[in-house]
Amino acid sequence: MDKRATSIAKKHTINGLLTLSLTAVLLSGCSGNNNNIPSSASPSPSPQANTAQNTTTPPAAKTITTDEQPSTVYYEIFVRSFYDSDGDGIGDLKGITKKLDYLNDGNPDTTDDLGIGGIWLMPINPSPSYHGYDVTDYRAINPDYGTIEDLQELVTEAHKRGIKVIMDLVVNHTSKEHPWFVDSAKNKDSKYRDWYIWAEDQGRPANGASAAGSGSAWHSLLGSHYLGGFWEGMPDLNFDHTEVRNEMKDIGKFWLEQGVDGFRLDAAKHIYEDLLSDKSQATTNKNVSWWQDFRKAMNEVNPQAYIVGEVWENSAVTVGAYLDQAFDSSFNFGLAETLINSVKTEKDSGTAFTLERTYNLYSKISDSHFTDAIFLTNHDQNRVMSQLDSNLDHAKMAAALLLTLPGNPFIYYGEEIGMLGVKPDEGIREPMRWMTADQGEGQTTWEVGSNNADDVSINVESQTNDSSSLLKRYRELIALRNEVPALRDGGIRDYTSGNAGVMAYERITTEDQVLVVHNLTGDEQIITLHPNVEGISYTKIQKTTADKVTLNSDQLTLPPYSTVIVD
Repeated sequence: MDKRATSIAKKHTINGLLTLSLTAVLLSGCSGNNNNIPSSASPSPSPQANTAQNTTTPPAAKTITTDEQPSTVYYEIFVRSFYDSDGDGIGDLKGITKKLDYLNDGNPDTTDDLGIGGIWLMPINPSPSYHGYDVTDYRAINPDYGTIEDLQELVTEAHKRGIKVIMDLVVNHTSKEHPWFVDSAKNKDSKYRDWYIWAEDQGRPANGASAAGSGSAWHSLLGSHYLGGFWEGMPDLNFDHTEVRNEMKDIGKFWLEQGVDGFRLDAAKHIYEDLLSDKSQATTNKNVSWWQDFRKAMNEVNPQAYIVGEVWENSAVTVGAYLDQAFDSSFNFGLAETLINSVKTEKDSGTAFTLERTYNLYSKISDSHFTDAIFLTNHDQNRVMSQLDSNLDHAKMAAALLLTLPGNPFIYYGEEIGMLGVKPDEGIREPMRWMTADQGEGQTTWEVGSNNADDVSINVESQTNDSSSLLKRYRELIALRNEVPALRDGGIRDYTSGNAGVMAYERITTEDQVLVVHNLTGDEQIITLHPNVEGISYTKIQKTTADKVTLNSDQLTLPPYSTVIVD
């Protein structure tokens, strides 16, 4: 979608202190056997980072602890655009099943698959819109995409390959064409009347904007005004109504019973809204309480169900509240912006410093374990390659940052081949490019795909056997992440490189520890490795994305646009 209590007492007592302390650390965070992976970097002059040698004094010991975050790599799929199994030009569930071996063939010894461990399906319910975020039937599959049996087959085949399948669950609102809303609008005595929010029925003024959209959140229909925060085609459900809450919990259980492994929860912070003022803490508490109830209900079917929420929010305190007995993960929108900015400017952003302290904060707020949900872009944002002005070196560095940080990395379909895309939304949800030709087996054609039409290299066919391609780099980085336990599951700790063009951090589990060093620049960089806070020295290069990486004594020489893993 477009931008848009069991522990409440505990949060009230610490929110003020945590807000102040987090603000301080975030501000200060702004300062700042050699198995080679082939490199395709084409070095270019970097005005802000010349060859440099670090002479920084080792940092003082820290007291921050790092929590492990067992993780897997997820792949976000817009079904309509992915793969067409029946020749109608529209992607479908059978098409995804057919392309599972592209995502993960289940054999860790092969190198021609991505190696992902999870799939996020964008909305698959019936809807009058191409995107599916206005649902007309919560217990059915969009007929363009197939049947429930097709979904069950997809889940079965995915599980054979070690892939989890989660689906978008859109409960904040329905479609204006949903039978519930149609009956609610026509008949004030309808059982569904109070399932929606009608201003006149509640004796409230029909004014006020929603944080989810622009303009008034109220819309006129048959002499009354209903709440629709995103737009008039998406009337908000009334979660103060017990039957609405029970129905949505039952719907979640229904899909878990069909075999899906969890949900991406759309518009998760908009369930309850403050329309006449800034969002209050009381409203946030109501949202958190609802999702905690939802989590408990899902546990009755599958306690291991993975639930990731869309909480587009800059406050780490607010995000942390949703991680307490509600979500396993929340998408880290701020990190996505920071990573792209780092590779564009070729400068360290203090990412590790900020993440280390943010995760420590989450552990104080939440009584349950969390795993960050990290990404570069998704279906609501201009594609990463467009943001990077088609710079291949920068795109490879963005992938390296994403896939060496803690949490579940989410890759938006086509990101791995450098698909371009800018808003309006159809432009960032264009057909996946499988081959050089515009048409062929499996190629979806529902949208013209003008953003990618002029570049014959932006497709899987062209990049599969190209050792310098972006697709090849994504495959190698995911394989590396899966191979090194600390990269896959470890916590994070900042490591001072002393060089503005180099980003470094430790990834740590109880049994494994590595140092990750990224040269973000187009110039060779030299840094001096120092012992970490336990006095442990890093002395051996384990993996790199470039040739000619050297470690002589404590001097690490980094080729342009390279990533090095040091034991």
